[in-house]
Amino acid sequence: MERSIVRATEEDAAEILALYRSNLYGAADWSEHYPDEETIEYDLSREALFVMKEGGEIIATISIDEDEEVKKLPCWSPSLQPSGELSRLCVKDGYRNQGIARQMMEHTFEELRKQGCKSVHILVKTGHKVALQSYSHLNYRQVGSCHLFEKEFLCFEKEL
Repeated sequence: MERSIVRATEEDAAEILALYRSNLYGAADWSEHYPDEETIEYDLSREALFVMKEGGEIIATISIDEDEEVKKLPCWSPSLQPSGELSRLCVKDGYRNQGIARQMMEHTFEELRKQGCKSVHILVKTGHKVALQSYSHLNYRQVGSCHLFEKEFLCFEKEL
């Protein structure tokens, strides 16, 4: 079946929330409070939420985030600015380990290039082994760590 990556729409919101909810309390430490409807509305309002569909069903999602607290972290390379932040990458159970996360990231890298970004950064919750392994395969560099949102994160950056 053919897969496509498209910008999410309002009509996708309930299915995206269900996908997020199916990944609660995993290594990313999401909960019923995050990500939520408000998060989805914020991403949709900025046209920054993308989904991969297969046969009309959403099987993955990713956001280009806009968070001033993250942007202000001192670990980002000044020579790689402006930059974009990726967040809320989620692949539906049963579709993992098929390269979908990589495809979602590659798509958003292209979007960020179109916006004039020189790099992309991402925060990974300490101990999220699957994400840490994935980002190292995509040539992200760990450039620091931080404490935000009452959690510990590792900060990764990649030149586009």
